Formats: sequence, C-alpha cells, structure tokens
Amino acid sequence: MVRAAALAAGIPHTAGASSVNRFCSSGLKAVQDIANQIQLGAIDVGVALGAELMSASGDRLDRPFNEEVLRNQEAADCMQPMGQTSENVGKDFDIPREQQDRYAAESFRRAEAAQNNGWLDDEIAPIAVKVKDPKTGEVKEVTLSRDDGIRPGTTFESLSKIRPAFPQFGDKSTGGNSSQVTDGAASVLLMRRSKAIELNQPILAKFCGATVAGVPPRVMGIGPTAAIPKLLSKFQLDKNDIDIYEINEAFASMAVYCVKNLGLDHAKVNPRGGAIALGHPLGATGARQIATILSEARRTKSKILVTSMCIGTGQGMAGLFVNEQL
Repeated sequence: MVRAAALAAGIPHTAGASSVNRFCSSGLKAVQDIANQIQLGAIDVGVALGAELMSASGDRLDRPFNEEVLRNQEAADCMQPMGQTSENVGKDFDIPREQQDRYAAESFRRAEAAQNNGWLDDEIAPIAVKVKDPKTGEVKEVTLSRDDGIRPGTTFESLSKIRPAFPQFGDKSTGGNSSQVTDGAASVLLMRRSKAIELNQPILAKFCGATVAGVPPRVMGIGPTAAIPKLLSKFQLDKNDIDIYEINEAFASMAVYCVKNLGLDHAKVNPRGGAIALGHPLGATGARQIATILSEARRTKSKILVTSMCIGTGQGMAGLFVNEQL
C-alpha cells in the first residue's frame, strides 16, 4: 500500500518504500527511521509520513491473543480498549471529571484562536477530495484547506453536559474531553544537511533524536511521563530548557496527568490546542505534531522543542527538535 501510494504521488520507482506501525507514535517512528538511515549513510533524503482512516477502523484487535499470552496479566491488559485505559488513569490518579472538562475546554479555546488568527494555515496543504452527503447520497468534490474538526464556542459548561462515552468502565471520559475520531495525514521531509545545502533547500529544524519508554498497559496514557524524562536525560536537558511541548491529547485524563506529573507550565504545552480539539488520526499524529510545533516555533521564535505521545499497549515516545528558523 505504501509503495503504491508513493508511486501515485510521483516518487520514482527507483526509490524504496516501507511501512512501520507503533500505533499512536507511528509518524514519529517513521521520522526516526528515516533519520537513522540518513545518519548511517544509507540515504540522503527521505519522506516520513503518517496517515489514518479512523472513520473506517477502531482500536480493538480482531481477535484475542493466544491463551498462553493472556496468562500474563500485563499482556492481557494490552487488550483493553483505549477508553478503558483512560478511565483507569482517571481512577488510579484521582483526576475528576471537572478537571478533565476544563482542560478540554482550554484545548478547544486555543485551537479556535489559532485557526481564527491564521496560525494553522501554513501547516495545511489544501487537498481536493470527494465527499458523499450522508442524507442525499450526492457525491461532490471539495477542497479542504482548514481543519474541520475544531468546534467553535466550546465551553466548560457545554462539555460538562456530555454523557460519559465509556459507562461500562467509568464516568469521566466523554466525547468532549477525548480526542475526536478524525481522518488525517501528515508528512515530514528529511535531508542530510549537506544535501539540503546542495539543493538550496530551506532548513527548518534539526531532528536530534527520539526515545521510547514503557508503562503499564492498563494506564497507557501516562506514557509521556516516562518518555520525556528519558529523552531529556539522553540530551542532558532540563524540562525548563524546552520552549514548546506538543503532548498528544488522546484523552483529557492522560493530558492532565502528564502536565501535572512532569511539572510543566501548561502555557508551554500545546499552545495551539491538541488532539481533543484537532483529532487524533493515530498514524498521522506523530508527523502532524512536528508540523504544528515547527510552525509555532517559527511564529514565536522558540528554539528547543519536544513532541510526545502515549502509545496503545503501554508505551510513550518523545522526540527532540531544534528550530533553525530564528
């Protein structure tokens, strides 16, 4: 599928293609893989991209694991739906519904402000798609140039009226304080510095590296609290050295926990809103976060940047970037 898509996009057949899957971090993992190949000298240029058709899929495996695997409790916990893991985080770490709704309202407020101010414009490449009207069945072609998931005017009061999305597991996570179901794609072009200079291409940023860390699968949402400290330690940085954080808001429960547990200034985290407002197309998010954080860094003249996300089955990933658009 990836090979066919690459050829259809105009990439010559002489270039290779491969796919990678690490759930919510797949986009960042693709960036890391391309960077590793460049560093090893295998390639000079690579395109890392992520895409997801959430409207046609879900987060459950088609069938359970083998019985031997399920005898291990943590392995069995990997089967828990994401909504259940969100409720686990809310219960285990005492994060009340009100706190989650207030966090979600702020995510929507920031995203709406960013869109109204035109800050999202340079993140988005307009694309023509065919859309079928669910009522009439009429198919028409439209050009998408704006994120259509942001819900203007969303408030804490309106969010607090939404019923729980996973009542069989708890009463804190809702359709309003969880990342919405969204289709999406994003890509990042990486080059060896000398090649970019040779081709007279603008250098937007440097990718320094990424780390992965594991957490209990039943509370997979806390993954960034393991991945970010590991990343900062690797590069001998302090949390206060980072100018902007993009932490994926799979659910408000995990976002609230991560910001508090890591002791971060919320003003530095997702300044344009996060996945609660923008959506979380699993494979695309890791690449989308890079586009977002580099655009925001260019606007605010910020330098040291971190992206991070939790990963289904109990992992977290974090990437470090240095803005060169100062």
